[in-house]
Amino acid sequence: MQPCSVGLIGYGLAGKVFHAPLIAAAGAAGLKLARISSGSADADEIQRDYPGVILDPNPKAMLADPGIGLIVVATPNASHYELARAALEAGKHVVVDKPFVLSSAEGEELIALANAKGLLVSVFQNRRWDNDFLTLRSWVESGRLGPVHSYYAHFDRYSPEVKVRWKEQEQPGAGILWDLGSHLIDQALQLFGLPLAVTADLSVQRAGAQVEDLFHLTMDYGHCKAVLRAGMQVCAPGPRYEVHGTRGSFTKYGIDGQETALKAGARPGDAGWGEDDAANYATVTLASDGAAASQRVRTAAGSYESYYAGMARAIAGGQPVPVAAADALDVVRVIEAARQSHRERRTVDLSIYL
Repeated sequence: MQPCSVGLIGYGLAGKVFHAPLIAAAGAAGLKLARISSGSADADEIQRDYPGVILDPNPKAMLADPGIGLIVVATPNASHYELARAALEAGKHVVVDKPFVLSSAEGEELIALANAKGLLVSVFQNRRWDNDFLTLRSWVESGRLGPVHSYYAHFDRYSPEVKVRWKEQEQPGAGILWDLGSHLIDQALQLFGLPLAVTADLSVQRAGAQVEDLFHLTMDYGHCKAVLRAGMQVCAPGPRYEVHGTRGSFTKYGIDGQETALKAGARPGDAGWGEDDAANYATVTLASDGAAASQRVRTAAGSYESYYAGMARAIAGGQPVPVAAADALDVVRVIEAARQSHRERRTVDLSIYL
């Protein structure tokens, strides 16, 4: 079977660090990185890293290329909708970096267009394959913690100086809620589904910051509260996950190292890929006969490469995409509700989507 040729739009952090190497790693699965569109990428660097790949100054050539079967949109958030729509209209399957789009109406339109044309659209929510989340998910879904009533997830960083980059400038789709919030919300949705209601507070903390750099978001499930938080001035982060059920608790420090490894030039299949530092293994405490006993739990291996392997199977036929666009649309709905909650200083009902 011939591999599916891929055109990558954007070669900034998302395109260069995540998408290009992970697409290349999916060669055996049936994908081939063929074209990259960027107005600022170094052509010599691309030829060194990906020999034979064509560098385009804009997306027009790859959209018109009948040999390209999949377009990956890895550009600033505000451009996701227009580029994804153009790719679908050109008859291409589409992957969009998170967040999917900046409004639920845009997401609904793209899903309808893909369905009408018989094309696939998926969103790159890579942190479903974080080693810590894979470990937590296995414990929650096994039922060993009992029904979960309290879920706390943090994605904190220490970056006290505002950087000159689009994510930190006042423009549509900027700010930490669209950025790190997309990951935390997607993970909570995977575990618990859409909440009944959302309450959120957004803050601008750092001197010179133009957009929110801290959020605190509560997803209300009635029987369970999921509290998500991310900030940019956290020098000593607390637990990444703190989860309590009726029969036990799960606490995990540290963060998956695949992003750091990719930045350092490591690739899937390298020794130690996706593995966790033993010092960061989770602590699970289970209750039995009125007593509680704690144990350290080895972290499952992270696997960002699973995303594009899944896309290759979906394109070849018979398999669902690794992240459904409908799931990513729910992330957008929660973010819209969170921003409304902050703006109006109230809890926003989401039960209309249930």
